[in-house]
Order: sequence, then structure tokens, then C-alpha cells
Amino acid sequence: MIFSKAGFGGAVADFEAAVVAQDAKRSGKAFIRLQETFGRAKETELFAGGPRLAAVLEQVPPSPRAVVAVLVGACVERGADAERCAPGVLAGLRAALEGAVAFGEAWAATGGGAFPVPDDGEPGEEIVGRTGFEAAVGWWTLSQWEMAAVALLNHRAVRAGLDGEAVRAGLGAEAVRAGLDEKAAGGGRGELLRLLTAVEQASGQELRCLSYALQVLDDEPLVVLHRPSATGYLLRLSGIGDNFQLHTLLADALIGGGHVAGRAPSPQEVAVCRETPGQVETAGSFELVAPDGGRLWNEGTPADIPVVDGVRLLVLDEPSYARSWPAGRFFPGMRGDLILERALEPEETERWFARVSPAGELTG
Repeated sequence: MIFSKAGFGGAVADFEAAVVAQDAKRSGKAFIRLQETFGRAKETELFAGGPRLAAVLEQVPPSPRAVVAVLVGACVERGADAERCAPGVLAGLRAALEGAVAFGEAWAATGGGAFPVPDDGEPGEEIVGRTGFEAAVGWWTLSQWEMAAVALLNHRAVRAGLDGEAVRAGLGAEAVRAGLDEKAAGGGRGELLRLLTAVEQASGQELRCLSYALQVLDDEPLVVLHRPSATGYLLRLSGIGDNFQLHTLLADALIGGGHVAGRAPSPQEVAVCRETPGQVETAGSFELVAPDGGRLWNEGTPADIPVVDGVRLLVLDEPSYARSWPAGRFFPGMRGDLILERALEPEETERWFARVSPAGELTG
């Protein structure tokens, strides 16, 4: 075949046609051209190419499929429509997770040992002989699927689509917010998290970016009780990747807003936690505490905050020690937000405080 067009757009068209025709030789050549031409791609080629590649992902052979998914994610990062690309990439992610789970089961059944570390090539004959080809490819390519999926999960509409799948599977809103629920069906985030957890437990390796991206909450109500002042607040959070980011935004809303005493972050510290690129040094203003008195680490995520009576409930104590870190976003491509809706009335605050353990030594 004579390639009809130069550049990334032409490579996409050639690859798409070859994959649909199941022409391995043509698709192999076009696959190489996709990688060679991506760096010089025009904006219009990326906008069109991402969804077109995502649409044929399922038909791409297992080994190169993950690389094509990474290209789709890169197209999304440069402006391609994330919602149109999401079905193909997230279906591929689920298949890779299922393969990696099967890999772990087969690996344990054939003698166990430390999981092999994937390299840039395909899994070797010995590994495939122990686990089967599809399971081995699932484990071998999982980090690439993580990269591709996180690029899409930076977008709120994609995350909302995953929640919609879980709701259609019969889960209530509280179960969706809780994140981990084995009854979640389809490609919903609960099912993806269940599979991911199984892989991490079997392999002993953490895919932190994927885990955190799947746990991001949007339009999530949060009741915050500030124990030193005995006051309470209703806030709403979206797109916050970890509790470092949440901590800074809480300090801005409550201390910066004049509601409680303490160190307020600077405008620059707040900006990088919302959507401004970069990082700025900041310091802790609170101790984040669960209703049962357990410590909630800054290294965790807002999804760690327990749900009480249908709402996430967080207690803020005075910090037990001085701590500083670079303020910013765990996911630089994701806009974060925390809105203070209102201060709770004294009687509301008292009712919420009745649901939490008294102040004491932190656990966890």
C-alpha cells in the first residue's frame, strides 16, 4: 500500500484502515509511523486522531494496544475530546486489569515468587508458559494503561461517566461516593478499583496514580468540624487529588476566609492547588482527623474521609507538629476546587459533634 498522506493524520488513517482490515503488515508499518509523527502533529490532527485511535483499540493486537492507548491519552492532553476517547481506553484498562489479576493467580499457582518487572519488550516464553499470553500482557502493559487512563480521568466528564455506569448497575449515590464496592458492574470506578486492589495485593506493587485518579470526588459535600473553635462548616469539593491539596484549600476557606484562627496560605499557594501550574512551599494548619479519632494522612485522598449519615465528615484539630510541603496538585492536569457553602448553625454543629469521638491521642 502507498501511504496516502504524510504526518500524524495520515498515519492515523493508515493505521485505522489496516486494523479494520486485520492486515498485520500494514498496521505494523502504520504503528511505527504513529510514533514517529506524533511529536510533529498539528492540533487538528490530534483532535481528530485521538477519538479515531480510541475507536479501534479493541481490534488492535494485545501487545501494541497499550502503546496506542498512550498515544490516545497524549492526544487528550493536547486537546482531543476526552469523553469520545474514554470508552475505548477504559475498556482496555479493565481488560488489562483483568489480565493482571489472572496473571497473579496463575503466578501463584505455578510456584509464586516475586512478580517479574516488565521491560520494554514482550513477556518472555517462560513467563507466558506459566501464566498464558493474555494474562502476561495484562501485567506487562498495565503501567501504560495507567498512563493512558489517568490522562482521561483528569477530565470531570470522564469521571462522571464512570459514576453513571455504576449507578446504572444498581448502586446508590453513597456507594458510588464510597468508591470501593464489589457489586459495581461494567467499567464503573468501583469495579476498576476492586481489580486494581487485587493486582496490588498480589504483586506488592502500588499503582498510585491510577488508584488516586479513580478515587477523585466531584461535587462532593463535606462537613468539617473545627474542634478548637467548636464550629462547623459545609463545603463542596471537586477534582482534589490528595489531602495535601485539600489541606491547603481548607486553610484558605476557613482561615483565609476569617472563620477560624491560624495560618492562612498565600494566594500563590492556593492558586497552584486550583489550576495554576507549579508548586509553592506551604505549611500545615490542621490535623485531619476521622470521626472515630483516627488520623487522616495528607498523603491519602479525600475519599479516605468516612461517610457519616450520607455525608463525608472531617474533624480539624490543632496540628500536633510542624509540617511543610510543596503546595500544588497531585494531578497537574486536573482542576481542583473547594467551596465553602455556609457555616453551620450552632445546633447543627452540636449534632455533628455528637457523632465524633472526643479529642484524644490520634490513632492510625
